[in-house]
Amino acid sequence: MRGLYAITPEIEDTGALVAKVEACLAGGAALVQYRAKRLAPAAALEQALALAAMCRRWDATFIVNDSIDLAAAAGAHGVHLGRDDPPVREARARLPRAIIGVSCYSDPARAAAAKAAGADYVAIGSIFPSPTKPHASLAPLHALASARLAGSLPVAAIGGIDATNAAGVIAAGADMLAVISAIFDAPDVRAAAAAISSLFESIPERSRDVRAQPRAV
Repeated sequence: MRGLYAITPEIEDTGALVAKVEACLAGGAALVQYRAKRLAPAAALEQALALAAMCRRWDATFIVNDSIDLAAAAGAHGVHLGRDDPPVREARARLPRAIIGVSCYSDPARAAAAKAAGADYVAIGSIFPSPTKPHASLAPLHALASARLAGSLPVAAIGGIDATNAAGVIAAGADMLAVISAIFDAPDVRAAAAAISSLFESIPERSRDVRAQPRAV
């Protein structure tokens, strides 16, 4: 699990969303997370199914935010859980082969508990101030390495990441860069995604001892 982790904005027009995500994948995104906090369930399922199919075509990992039910219905590779979502053990029981990610916010010590519960990766952030979550607590860059040390799991950095600061975040220990605004709000989504994803080619992957990752629900 390494590379640009594109997190979708909320767009009601499925065609427009799919076009933006495909441009992001063409730019090198390795993972896509679908977020639909305000959309009606039927519309969210329609979008999730479309994005799941596209990610399969591009050989990219497709993750659903928050909803175990939606992840299962869409045939996603996994689900990402926050503090207000069902616990990891419930997700693992219902989706035994899924990739399960857990938000650790600005506290890298949470990574150990996430691993013990059965998570496959953790997210740390907000690394920088973010327009998506302007009131989120900031996590220092060294929290990325601390989270890996605590949990021995791949670490996704999130919050305010763009092409101008991404290299420093990777160098600090991020395996994945979770990005929304810097790519999806850009005039050229593909170019914005490529500017970030290409950085992983020039920065060597750090060695680590983590378990092999599952690939599908």
